[in-house]
Amino acid sequence: MSIQENNQLLRFTTAGSVDDGKSTLIGRLLYDSKSIFEDQIEAVKTSSEKKGFDYVDLSLLTDGLKSEREQGITIDVAYRYFATPKRKFIIADTPGHTQYTRNMVTGASTANLAIILIDARKGLLEQTYRHSFIASLLKIPHVVVCINKMDLVEYSEEVYNKIVADYEAFSSKLDIKDVQFVPISALKGDNVVERSKNMQWYEASTLLYHLEHVHIASDYNHVDCRFPVQMVIRPHTLEHQDFRGYAGRIEGGIFKSGDEVEVLPSGFTTKIKSIELNGEKIEEAFSPMSVTMTLEDEIDISRGDMIVRPNNKPDATQDLEAMVCWMNQRPLQSRTKLLIKHTTKECQAMVKDIQYKVDVNTLHRIENESEIQMNDIARISIRSAQPVFKDAYKRNRQTGSIILIDPNTYETVGAGMII
Repeated sequence: MSIQENNQLLRFTTAGSVDDGKSTLIGRLLYDSKSIFEDQIEAVKTSSEKKGFDYVDLSLLTDGLKSEREQGITIDVAYRYFATPKRKFIIADTPGHTQYTRNMVTGASTANLAIILIDARKGLLEQTYRHSFIASLLKIPHVVVCINKMDLVEYSEEVYNKIVADYEAFSSKLDIKDVQFVPISALKGDNVVERSKNMQWYEASTLLYHLEHVHIASDYNHVDCRFPVQMVIRPHTLEHQDFRGYAGRIEGGIFKSGDEVEVLPSGFTTKIKSIELNGEKIEEAFSPMSVTMTLEDEIDISRGDMIVRPNNKPDATQDLEAMVCWMNQRPLQSRTKLLIKHTTKECQAMVKDIQYKVDVNTLHRIENESEIQMNDIARISIRSAQPVFKDAYKRNRQTGSIILIDPNTYETVGAGMII
């Protein structure tokens, strides 16, 4: 299996202000790529007629909950799946409202690409800045800015160029490396799947073509070898009584049979005896494959340990600095005790200090804050009860992220990016 073959799945998130047309865009992608069933299309056509529309309201394909439809808004993260002959896709459809920042963080945390919608009539809005900042904070490698509703500005190249210039001026302050712009009409289908006849002045690719061909193999860290152990496999059968395998997902680097490795936290070194994928032995494995490894020496290894290279180890520390998005209605304060989950390891921790909050609309720091409210993003210091084997989030999104858990309710209350 090549690295390219393993990266045929593209995860992307959609974000924009309320009524920018996210649901219609996703509906158009599903409809024009023939990824929906006939009965679904018929149901949407019937609903559109009942509402008195003279067109098929494709947004109804994605608004799953009746109550959401009645309010005219989408309020949770909805995952949609579709495929073309070139690639498989998972869409995280997140809400546009300010109070659902946590939902966008959830949906975008594993994304390779973010689609940010801008209404051609309105230009950049507060939510554009907010969502772009979150995409930058989460280190989403690719951003596509879809300037939607071009049909309502008479497909004007001048309007498109102004929005592109405004966005480029803003995004230059952010850590976003790959930004593409596509003028579209999700309602009419211009430049979504089919090239628009109304915008001959636009010569780049359609949105779907870009999604199918964007290069994502280099999005993963193939340099730093990181294998957090998820489970120790000891089959209790006579034929496999000596088998001891370590299962998990590779979160960085390339591992090969015969490689010398070190087990953290014990520091013991050994060599990889074999690597198995779906019961078959393979010579090498890389991020983000899930495999089972066997080692040449018997070492006491348990869930939460990490297999690495002796000459390339993550930092082992109990003091963490992280940017955190707080997701709980109860505010976070200094001295709060939490559980932190880092890769497959879970341990107790305490918030030492809230350093500052970020105003995600202006990007300014807000100092001297004593607590973090729900949907706030802030930099905090954490002390963990056990060493955490971490990399900086900007180097490795998997080993650089943490989840914060309430120790009493076991509810996820925050998501953090290690600095």
